[in-house]
Amino acid sequence: MKLMLHTCCAPCCIACVKALRDENIQPHLFWYNPNIHPYSEYISRRNCIKEFAQNENLTITVFNKEYGLRSFLRLLFPQTERNCEKCYIMRLEKTAFFAAGAGYDAFTTTLLISPYQDHEKIKSIGETLAKKYSIDFLYRDFRPLYQEGRALAREKGLYMQKYCGCIFSEEERYAEAEKKLKKK
Repeated sequence: MKLMLHTCCAPCCIACVKALRDENIQPHLFWYNPNIHPYSEYISRRNCIKEFAQNENLTITVFNKEYGLRSFLRLLFPQTERNCEKCYIMRLEKTAFFAAGAGYDAFTTTLLISPYQDHEKIKSIGETLAKKYSIDFLYRDFRPLYQEGRALAREKGLYMQKYCGCIFSEEERYAEAEKKLKKK
């Protein structure tokens, strides 16, 4: 099976790749994440996944070589609240479109490893896009591998981000930290 794996970051990717390889699937990575903020975070994650791909002998396609923040904000505007569904659609649609056009059999995403993402929404969007682009969506519940993936990433010295990536999740991260400090 020729599989395109949308990749949000190396720590989420590592256990997904391992699990897929255990099924004799050699995924090709697809980097498309205009949601990541700020620019320095985007660069850190992109460079880390490129290094990971090289070290693991994986093919990687970096779709948006430019930052992409403006297209992400246009997608959300005029809404000023976090909207994960729009973000999932934006990233998975680009993956499905690219994979279908490049002759892949299926696509999936590393977002399926995170216990912090809306797993059922991601699955539903993936299945809808599969029909739209006449390509299979490979569904896997990678969440049981989340901690293992984080541990493997630390062992390999990979960049470990502290939030999902978007400006809203960054705000939530710091707001939670502030609440914890106030409780002390």
